[in-house]
Amino acid sequence: MKILTAKYLASYTQHLDTDLVKVLPDLEAITLSANSFTFYTSVAVISSSRIEGEQMEVDSYLKHKMQDIEYLPELVQKPDDLYRAYQLAQQQKLSSANFLECHKLLTAHLLPAKWRGVYRKNEMLVMEHGTGRVQFEAARFGIVTEEMNKLWADISTLLKKQLSPAEIFYYAAFIHLLFVAIHPFNDGNGRAGRLLEKWFLASHLGERAWYIKSEKYYYDHVNDYYKNLNRLGMFYDQLDFGQSLPFLLMLPKVLTTK
Repeated sequence: MKILTAKYLASYTQHLDTDLVKVLPDLEAITLSANSFTFYTSVAVISSSRIEGEQMEVDSYLKHKMQDIEYLPELVQKPDDLYRAYQLAQQQKLSSANFLECHKLLTAHLLPAKWRGVYRKNEMLVMEHGTGRVQFEAARFGIVTEEMNKLWADISTLLKKQLSPAEIFYYAAFIHLLFVAIHPFNDGNGRAGRLLEKWFLASHLGERAWYIKSEKYYYDHVNDYYKNLNRLGMFYDQLDFGQSLPFLLMLPKVLTTK
């Protein structure tokens, strides 16, 4: 592995309080249909968007997608862009090229065309929503491409392996965590990171993994979400991944949360 690590997997497994082998079969009970696809994708999309400060309420967005209720364009444009990115991801294999296409879609009303699906060429300070305080300094722009190439090499390796349920959830969350730390794009990193995590899960668990409400769980526990992301430190080149367990352990809790 070039950038991901199994160093914390044993400790992760010891602290795991969700019996993944027992609860994962519950996904099979989800009926695959056009309505279920729309419902679960809509919940994922609007929850992820709300984390980023979008104003559209979850119930209102469900009305918009399930009942064709019209709302002001400024309320639905960016969530709808993300919805299209999820649609593409659900139809394509996880790869760097397909992921960049998804970023183009989800930033259609967020970034100028020249910066959609393109790694940033500037330094990046990540600010806390609402307060404007600096959360952390992302990877220096000079190493962004190199770090992302390492991450994609590791993802490619993991996609070829038969992983245990614990390994699948561990690496999905670790990919999410590391992606956010690198923060490779000018904007849309949070939305893209949560999509990437879900895409990795679905690549190993099948299409029903798209119905895991991870984005909703992160939105409902948004303070813990940011707190756990920030435990690693302020500077990318000094990150302490020994502090990553609280974040990594959030994802499996989704399966036992109603």
